[in-house]
Amino acid sequence: MSELRLCPLSELVEGEPRRIHVTGHTAFCAYLVDGAPYVSDNACTHGSASLGEEGELDGFTIICTWHNGAFDIRTGEVIEGPCYIPLKVYPASIRDGEVWITLDS
Repeated sequence: MSELRLCPLSELVEGEPRRIHVTGHTAFCAYLVDGAPYVSDNACTHGSASLGEEGELDGFTIICTWHNGAFDIRTGEVIEGPCYIPLKVYPASIRDGEVWITLDS
């Protein structure tokens, strides 16, 4: 497994999804809920909408506004269809004011 620096924690706003692009990687979507960071792939698994630009966060649920599909940002589990493929999520941590994620090896 490898770690990737995603962004400064100060760039995240509580309750607002944010699209983050790191050179050499697909886009991520970062969330701040109760002061803790959560990170997933940015594209909805149903219609490829940008969750960080068009998604709505309700607690730990990201809702894709294209077709109202929803996922749990902690697990990636589908909460509401038409989505049926879980959302890829990444373990996130804060180190020295920066958000880091763990990638699969």
